[in-house]
Amino acid sequence: MQPRGSEGRGRGPSVLFVHPDFGVGGAERLVLDAALALQSRGCRVQVWTAHYDPSHCFSESRELQVHCAGDWLPRSLGWGGRGAALCAYLRMVYLALYILLLSGEEMDVIVCDQVSACIPVFRLARHRKKILFYCHFPDLLLTQRNSFLKRLYRAPLDWVEEYTTGMADCIVVNSSFTAGVFKNTFKSLAHVNPDVLYPSLNVSSFDNTVPTDLDNLIPKGKKFVFLSINRYERKKNLTLALEALLELRGRLDLQDWEKIHLIMAGGYDERVLENVEYYEELKNTANQFDLSHHVTFLRSFSDMQKISLLHNCTCVLYTPSNEHFGIVPVEAMYMQCPVIAVNSVKMTRAISFEQTLI
Repeated sequence: MQPRGSEGRGRGPSVLFVHPDFGVGGAERLVLDAALALQSRGCRVQVWTAHYDPSHCFSESRELQVHCAGDWLPRSLGWGGRGAALCAYLRMVYLALYILLLSGEEMDVIVCDQVSACIPVFRLARHRKKILFYCHFPDLLLTQRNSFLKRLYRAPLDWVEEYTTGMADCIVVNSSFTAGVFKNTFKSLAHVNPDVLYPSLNVSSFDNTVPTDLDNLIPKGKKFVFLSINRYERKKNLTLALEALLELRGRLDLQDWEKIHLIMAGGYDERVLENVEYYEELKNTANQFDLSHHVTFLRSFSDMQKISLLHNCTCVLYTPSNEHFGIVPVEAMYMQCPVIAVNSVKMTRAISFEQTLI
């Protein structure tokens, strides 16, 4: 366990947040803002996670009590990141057991985020606790089943996800879109109507930060700067930004093309093989398209850099398809920065039309 300060511990109800990996993604941002808000209102708040690195986390996390247990457990079962879902379930179950049996902590409410496998463990507590589960998106929809072995491997995990999700006292999702996906995916939970709790935005961090110049990221003479902010994960479809840039080059004369630049800023964790591989794939793609001089790759940027990027860019490119209410567009809109996103509805209709013809 990593000890943290006891600042902000109030005398109100005790709320315990359980999160699989307290890094720098949108899910972590939501947990952090919710925890800080409850702490400011007098609640006794703790965050428990299987991994926490203060150097690779939002700076406000230092205002909370953050405890870590189970980071010694593997994140995957071998090369290629195989078995990541199973390992995530095991890590969360171990974390829940550690909290109940070894931490000595008392809590009134438990907020489980992303992974529901730990909920049955918490229900074994001597004094029954209220459990809220925040569903960002069903995990079973985030992976492909291209082989019989993959379908065989996923079948029990998918069942565990659906069954344990239904064990929560309260279920919330991040948008009406995700609520619809939830209903269509978890058939045995048709009687459950999850509430919508939209992602939060820590406006004070934006209002109190003075943007800086980005001469080291934006070459001189660039008038139109496009910005992509997303983790280096294949499901974020970041290659689409490079393909769009290539298409744009074909429509401009040389003089106008030299004014264009793309910054691809993304969350990056060396422990995550997909981050490492996809980052290299994107750089290779930029080289193949002969776009290297018009693209800047930025890994694990700071809050100051993010706000400065949003302040200085022309618009944000948001490449994921069927993305559930992401924090990036919300932050961009608050900074009065236009967002160009994938028209997933149009794509879905086109795919359905093609399948009808076939």
